[in-house]
Amino acid sequence: MRHLRGFAVVLLCAGLTACSAGPSARRDADPVSVPQDSGVRPAAVPKGLILGVDVSAYQPHVDWTTVRSSGARFAYIKATEGVKYRSSTFAAQYAGALNAGLAHGAYHYATPNTSSGTKQADYFVANGGGGKADGHTLPGVLDIEDNPYGKDKCYGLTHAKMNTWISDFLHEYRARTGRHALINTFRAWWITCTGNAGAKPGSAFGATYPLWVNDHKATPSDVPIPSAWRSYTVWQWTDKGKYGDEDYIRSSSVLTGLLAK
Repeated sequence: MRHLRGFAVVLLCAGLTACSAGPSARRDADPVSVPQDSGVRPAAVPKGLILGVDVSAYQPHVDWTTVRSSGARFAYIKATEGVKYRSSTFAAQYAGALNAGLAHGAYHYATPNTSSGTKQADYFVANGGGGKADGHTLPGVLDIEDNPYGKDKCYGLTHAKMNTWISDFLHEYRARTGRHALINTFRAWWITCTGNAGAKPGSAFGATYPLWVNDHKATPSDVPIPSAWRSYTVWQWTDKGKYGDEDYIRSSSVLTGLLAK
């Protein structure tokens, strides 16, 4: 995901087109080191996958009815970053997606060098990320990737400290909501900045927290993921979608399972 941005995922459908992006707070400036998009979109949604979009304050005027009619079935919206930024467009986007008939969810952009994982989880829950499992609200997402505000992509943290930070966020979110957050990341970042935490498939992070992987050059049959996970739950395949980033969820049963958790 990468809207320092706001992100929302629209599942189940083919073409979405970019909403006009308006100026917003500095927190919504594109971060650095984003893998280049291939620029090639499938003619149709690959069989079995569900298309989605993720949005932020960069897409302040989303026509959710059009998004829904284009085939979208859910949306993730950026709610917070750190402990001082709450997206000014979150409330309207979150309600708009639901009113148009999409499942909706919120995500938090992590800044591990500014405050603890526990504090950021609390801030997220208090500012839009605390949705319960009610049949239309998806679990929250921890979006953790390259540091957009400095040269050290790992925020100056060692592997051990980064893994502790991530664990603290996820455990606090679970304690506050009863739900397991998704982890949104790039495979290269995870390997570099966590030391490939939970490298054995099905262990550590991978056994508990669903993976949202960003890879803009992968194909549906070959999406590289960190080895801690057996498979991805959500795949962001492009950051050049019509209404925001475009993502695929692995199947309709996976979507149903997320809504129930």
